[in-house]
Amino acid sequence: MAETTSHLPGGSVTAPSSRSATGAIVILLLAFAPQLVELLTSLVGLIVPLSGRHPLQVLSGHGPALIVALPSLFQQYAAGGKTALSSDILLALIYTYPLIAVALFTLLVRPRAPQDYYGGVVLMAIALFALWASSDLQGMHGFSFGAGTAPRMFGVLLLALGAAVAVIGIITDGAQLATYHWRGPLFVSLAILAFALSIRPLGLVVSGLASFLIAALGTHETRWGETLIVGICLTVGCALLFPYVLGLPMPLFPRFLVP
Repeated sequence: MAETTSHLPGGSVTAPSSRSATGAIVILLLAFAPQLVELLTSLVGLIVPLSGRHPLQVLSGHGPALIVALPSLFQQYAAGGKTALSSDILLALIYTYPLIAVALFTLLVRPRAPQDYYGGVVLMAIALFALWASSDLQGMHGFSFGAGTAPRMFGVLLLALGAAVAVIGIITDGAQLATYHWRGPLFVSLAILAFALSIRPLGLVVSGLASFLIAALGTHETRWGETLIVGICLTVGCALLFPYVLGLPMPLFPRFLVP
């Protein structure tokens, strides 16, 4: 018979229900991550000028949206889809509510392959976020693809794949959760966030190079001389590719340097 508890180095025993509760809490934090990140960003904006909403605007936007999201959806359905839902309400409906349901479901089940289950949940979270991020893009009109068609297709496929992996983690035996190293994902995520926040005020040259160097902090094997050379080459390549070759209206230099 398979053991139903795991023994920790100190001799303590962690019950499966305790592990499920911890996993549910982590998923619940993931469900509110976009709102929390925007709130933290708005607080940073009080010190460093950033484009975005004031902290009070963030709270007054996301707080009521989490409460009135479902009634607003019913109202839209009753009106025949003629009323538009705000981005905050769509975030709650498309991303937050489904992950809250997954967190509650996690409390009720005991994954036989926790690594597969929680990996599938993360894939589902990425897919749901992509579906929300592309919700304001134009969809298909007849046989004509819109800007949001491909992101939504990939989002739906990733959502189905993540759900399948999570189900496999419930019904089949598999690997337990392994030791997770946060340094790499942390600095890569910070690099993406830094680029998104600094591209408009600082331009592609500064934000691109800074983001590359932040991502390089994700490993202790980084050689800074070589990294700086590669970062400069990539930044120059992007500065030529996006504005000139692809014709995208991206600022190259900080606003205070542009006359």
